[in-house]
Amino acid sequence: MLGTVGFIYGSDTGVTEEITNDLAARIEAQNIEVIEVCNANVEDFTRFDLLIIGLSTWYDGDLQSDWEDYFDTFKTIDFTEQIVAIFGLGDQLGYDDYFVDGIGMLSEVILENGGTIIGNWPSEDYDFSASKGLKDDSTFYGLALDEDNEPQKTPEKIEKWLVQLQEEYKAMA
Repeated sequence: MLGTVGFIYGSDTGVTEEITNDLAARIEAQNIEVIEVCNANVEDFTRFDLLIIGLSTWYDGDLQSDWEDYFDTFKTIDFTEQIVAIFGLGDQLGYDDYFVDGIGMLSEVILENGGTIIGNWPSEDYDFSASKGLKDDSTFYGLALDEDNEPQKTPEKIEKWLVQLQEEYKAMA
């Protein structure tokens, strides 16, 4: 079981919020807190044993609107010793050149500011052209979900990702 887990997310249509709440209901932790990024303060990003960030990528690689508004502040956060996992939503067919770019945009800042990212996810079962969310040729920095084209795959991906997070977190402790 994990210690304290914080979820910070942004959602324009409510889909990311639904997935955040689903993840929070399924994860085994001593304490869970869910925060919308529009209500977050800097301390919220570093006070949990595990921070899970959720967002969607809009249009041609834009951050979700609340994340876009918070991004300048986000870039100033010291993530040293913070363990972070990220999940992102995107449309791999309609926006195949920008699929889950938001994962990569936030991951870059977290890593540059001293954080550790767990929960990398294989990219092999997706059909897209390009993504800033890729850690390397075969791996995303976090869980990539496509609720536009493959919502039926989401429950299984979430279940596997949560098991993966708990295993990776325990290995670091």
